[in-house]
Parts: sequence; structure tokens; C-alpha cells
Amino acid sequence: VQLVESGGGLVQPGGSLRLSCAASGFSFIRYIMSWYRQAPGKERELVAAISSTGDSTDYADSVKGRFTISRGNAKNTMYLQMNSLKPEATGVYYCKAASRYNTTLGWGQGTQVTVSS
Repeated sequence: VQLVESGGGLVQPGGSLRLSCAASGFSFIRYIMSWYRQAPGKERELVAAISSTGDSTDYADSVKGRFTISRGNAKNTMYLQMNSLKPEATGVYYCKAASRYNTTLGWGQGTQVTVSS
């Protein structure tokens, strides 16, 4: 199982970033995918999740209306479009694959997002 995040970086408040998570080594289409964020000194928290088929999504209240999770099953890739970014979005973003029984298959290594002027 390999999950590789990319797309992080430094962005000003109000800006946008698009994160990607490239998956390999497992049957991507069969797993629920999600994005987590870990801010400095805080626990890792769920940002957004998407069903195996992509027809169901869930978001943390803090990002609803600004972030969009999606997946391309033909490309074994998941995305997180982040708009209107706020400084509190700063942290390391991880992608996770899990079964429908909520058993974690694996985590990526994370990509740093910094929102600062």
C-alpha cells in the first residue's frame, strides 16, 4: 500500500491550493478515502471523506463550503480543492484509505500547507 500526497505549499489567506493523493498497491475503487490535518501541537483531525464510488462526501464543519473532496478512480487519485484558505488551515495534510468497516489500510506521509501573509 502506498499513498503519496502532493500539492502543499505556502499560500496567502484567501488563496487556494489543490492537494492530490496518488494511491497504489491496493484496489483503490474499493476503499473510502479521506483527508486529515494535523496542526502544530494538535491532534490529527478529519477534514473530509469520500465514499469508494465518490457519490457521498463528508466535511468538517470548519471547511464546509470552501473545501471540495473528489476522486478519480481511473487514475487512483484523490483530491482536495481548498479555497478561501484561512491561517487555521495550516498543518500537515494526510490522506488515508479505509475499508467500509472503518479499518485503516494505510496513511500517506503528509504534505505541508502553510497559510500566512
